[in-house]
Amino acid sequence: MRLFISLLLAACSLGAYAEQPVPTDPAAVKAQLQNYYFDAARRGDVEMLDTFIEAGYSLDTQDEKGYTALILAAYHGQGPAVERLLAAGADACTQDKRGNTALMGAIFKGEVKIARRLLATDCNPDQRNGAGQTAAMYAGLFKRVELLDALATKGADLNAEDPLGNSAARLADGEIHTAAPR
Repeated sequence: MRLFISLLLAACSLGAYAEQPVPTDPAAVKAQLQNYYFDAARRGDVEMLDTFIEAGYSLDTQDEKGYTALILAAYHGQGPAVERLLAAGADACTQDKRGNTALMGAIFKGEVKIARRLLATDCNPDQRNGAGQTAAMYAGLFKRVELLDALATKGADLNAEDPLGNSAARLADGEIHTAAPR
């Protein structure tokens, strides 16, 4: 509880949320802190993220969709926030409730520099989401061909197929299967 109160007070003292009342119920405090944490990641507020990091906040906390601060920062193109979270120990391999990772989010949004940084982590390049798709399949589907070589160098199998028969190589060539192969 002490950690939550000190984080909440630090957040208010930074001025970003000073106009909002400070909750006193422990569950409300926890929810408010989580909202501040995820909002800081979305906005790329490294100073606020540092407050959480210095207070020992769990970096891999997930919201109701399974998003972590790292996933949100990557998806929203917040490179410095991604770097700070990784340096502090955030797990780049964590998957949201659909199985997507920060790397998949960065590829989807066209955040190539962030995707390259995430490729430097120790995650399996063939990690699959709930639909059986890999980061390489995302790169192929969204025409992020500049990332396909980097993924292959990392060990990604560009010929691996999802349940519909799509592979990164075929998707990059414009072949999209929408029904299971026979």
